[in-house]
Amino acid sequence: MKASEFLELISAINQLNHHQRTVLTTTLSQLSDEPKVSELIETAFDTKGHYCPHCSHTESYRHGLAHGLQRYRCKACKKTYNALTGTPLARLRYKSKWLDYLDAITHSLTVRQAAIDLDVHRNTTFRWRHRFLTWIKQDRPTILHGITEADETYLLESHKGSRKLDRQPRKRGGSASKRGISDEQVCILIARDRSKQTIDFVAGNGPITKAILSDYLKPLLDSDALLVSDSNPTYEAFCKAENITHEAINLSQGQRVVKGAYHVQNVNAYHSRFKSWLDHFHGVATKYLPNYLGWCRVMDEDRNITPEMLLNSAMGDFQHLTVT
Repeated sequence: MKASEFLELISAINQLNHHQRTVLTTTLSQLSDEPKVSELIETAFDTKGHYCPHCSHTESYRHGLAHGLQRYRCKACKKTYNALTGTPLARLRYKSKWLDYLDAITHSLTVRQAAIDLDVHRNTTFRWRHRFLTWIKQDRPTILHGITEADETYLLESHKGSRKLDRQPRKRGGSASKRGISDEQVCILIARDRSKQTIDFVAGNGPITKAILSDYLKPLLDSDALLVSDSNPTYEAFCKAENITHEAINLSQGQRVVKGAYHVQNVNAYHSRFKSWLDHFHGVATKYLPNYLGWCRVMDEDRNITPEMLLNSAMGDFQHLTVT
């Protein structure tokens, strides 16, 4: 529609009576979002650059349309593909409801509540949750700068949804059979710098080790980073071995701030927010924890997240998720 025709349409709306406005509202609400979703998918695909997901060749030609998306045929391997081939979103149905579901993601709705709101089966919203989060969780900083707080927290290992267990099932999560930190608990390592950039890792079962810190934390610390942790000697040994400046806070003796600037309140507050948010889902399987960590991290940052931005991120186009 031309701009002049659109303006004429807008001016004509003022002349509608109540019944006509009701019919117009109903008609607009029934319009499908699928064309808009397809346009967003194609735009994200163009932004990343075209290449064959089967052989990575960059030359192809158009090969018709299917399910609202442009298809391509690779000149090298002769296989066909579209913008979703090779992505976590491949072969998912009901594209017309994807933006509505991503809006549910922004409101942290449960699987069942999202299924009710979208009028789909709960298995569909569960599948969508973890397909969409597969690449969204990769939207993370590449390096932390300056004063960086690091601390670990623990969750009881969960095999929720598993049909085969090597132990007796626990009712409503239950509790660990061993005292203290043991291999029944999953270690989650979180680090945040003072600009609120956050990284998180599911670091295996049991207590944190120097090897874990070297593998996960060391590559993401800038050369000028100053690591602040609690008095766990593992951090001191890690920093000494890697020649990283370190400050320890002895929380057990009531220390909160050292030298007027160093503390771990930022990362501990994040732990609290993450666990409170996670309780909303009444327990999650350990194998899905990285997805939930990524979900919480994206929602916790100071952003005006929209469903369109999340769809771009789910396509691997992270440049649309810019901090405001």
